[in-house]
Amino acid sequence: MSRLVLLSLALLLAMMTRVAAQDPAYTLVIKNHKFQPTEIEIPAGQKIALTVKNNDTTPEEFESAELRREKVVAGGEQIIVYIGPLKPGRYEFFGDFNPTTARGHIVVK
Repeated sequence: MSRLVLLSLALLLAMMTRVAAQDPAYTLVIKNHKFQPTEIEIPAGQKIALTVKNNDTTPEEFESAELRREKVVAGGEQIIVYIGPLKPGRYEFFGDFNPTTARGHIVVK
């Protein structure tokens, strides 16, 4: 019986390590046609998952020519955008439906 418990614990530890090794997750919120925060810092050379939550009732688009990403987020919905791995620098993103207010940067260090 103790072997079964030890095997179960080893499998659980292996699964937890695998989950921890997944892509880092970051969240960006759209509220009042603005991105919050306006700047997100991520590590260089690493792929990340960026969750974009739209708290507005109208759709918005997460767009970035530099990141080569363009995805619409319906009002009240969320999406995941995978970014990277990137070199150090500043990468602009904006909301195509409200480009004067919905702006921000991904800062890679």
